[in-house]
Amino acid sequence: MIRVAAIDCGTNSVRLLIAEVGRDRLIDVERRMEIVRLGQGVDETGRLAADALERTFTAMRGYAELIDRHAATSVRVVATSATRDAANRQDFVDGVREIFGVEPEVITGVEEAELSFVGATRELVRFSPETGLPAPEGTRPPYLVVDIGGGSTEFVLGSTHVEAAFSVDIGCVRLTERHLRGAGDPPSAEAIEAMTADIDDALDRVAAEVPVERALTLVGLAGSVTTVAGVALELSEYDSQKIHHSRITAGQVHDIAGRLLGMTVGQRAEIPVMHPGRVDVIGAGALILDRIVTRYGFGDVVASERDILDGIAWSAATS
Repeated sequence: MIRVAAIDCGTNSVRLLIAEVGRDRLIDVERRMEIVRLGQGVDETGRLAADALERTFTAMRGYAELIDRHAATSVRVVATSATRDAANRQDFVDGVREIFGVEPEVITGVEEAELSFVGATRELVRFSPETGLPAPEGTRPPYLVVDIGGGSTEFVLGSTHVEAAFSVDIGCVRLTERHLRGAGDPPSAEAIEAMTADIDDALDRVAAEVPVERALTLVGLAGSVTTVAGVALELSEYDSQKIHHSRITAGQVHDIAGRLLGMTVGQRAEIPVMHPGRVDVIGAGALILDRIVTRYGFGDVVASERDILDGIAWSAATS
């Protein structure tokens, strides 16, 4: 077992996992998440905003202190959609290097998809028929792993390894900024229709690259999915253990997406499992999940609390 630190810097949040990692075990030491909205305005301006960078660096300085305290021997920092798209991404790279002493990796959408697949399915593969152990209910390979981020969504198909992967620039922050610019009121029918068309166009491109019809299990990752799962489970507070590997039916996803889009920002903020940093973007995230389930014909989605962050940790242990 070695102690590693993994940092995932996405469009909406920056997250830290410090873990003890062995050949087939990953044990959490610290798992943290801060909503920093690094991708604020990137879809429109093509640049990382100065205040968004400073929010991100502030969170990272706190993470660096935790990494030092826990004496992690390997650190890997990965940045995804917002940083990929930004003309001034070197400002981000320089700041991260100063804080952690390592070069951040601005990975491609396909690399992001592969890390998400490893993080989400490592446990499931352990329980695959090849091991003689029972799989969690409703999780038969091949898996379609879907990581709904702030700026992009990654799709990856595989059983024990990645067979096909594709990334599209639809995410809860990007679509909210593009289509839902109201002052907190429910979006108009026209705005929802335009956003749905945007999502469906992206899903057509995914289906041309990834044979989604082969998948027997849809595994959903990231905050939009786990928040929808928490609402479906009617939790009185966010509980990652109850959410992890819960199965949410297509009907529940559709109903919850409609309800969230029909709420004001204030009403969403009162939902017990809702993180304050997701209140304004959860409607778009839930609609993305609903369209995936509907267009690809899945009866349910398995929510996973293991995702790209865990994939980064596994890779840091073997690098």
